Amino acid sequence: MSDFRTHVDQSCRYSEEFVNIYYDCMDKKRRNLTRLYLDKATLVWNGNAVSGQDSLGEFFESLPSSEFQVHTLDCQPVHEQATQGQTTLLVVTGGTVKFEGNKPRFFNQNFLLTAQASPNNDQPVWKIASDCFRFQDWNN
Repeated sequence: MSDFRTHVDQSCRYSEEFVNIYYDCMDKKRRNLTRLYLDKATLVWNGNAVSGQDSLGEFFESLPSSEFQVHTLDCQPVHEQATQGQTTLLVVTGGTVKFEGNKPRFFNQNFLLTAQASPNNDQPVWKIASDCFRFQDWNN
């Protein structure tokens, strides 16, 4: 049981680090954002699918500048039986985003992160296999 607890604690730490890097890139270094994705990763942005490094790069560059604020973060390791033995995390975020020229909006985003071997240290490099972003609009 303690191994599982350690695994969950590590997952939370990796997820927090990843989320900080991801939204910093989104807001300030968008040209670097595709480096966080696997070559064949898919992004579903409000129901519209984008796949592959080139298409992702074009999509991110087409977005107006942004200011993301993450209010919630949840993560959990995905059981290896569901991922053919690949170390995978499910990361779920929520918060607000203000795109230039628009009012702030609530969003939810979930990522499936997969661990890639790192050549020069023992910590994995996390890459996005799947990303789903959705605005959360409520009628008052």
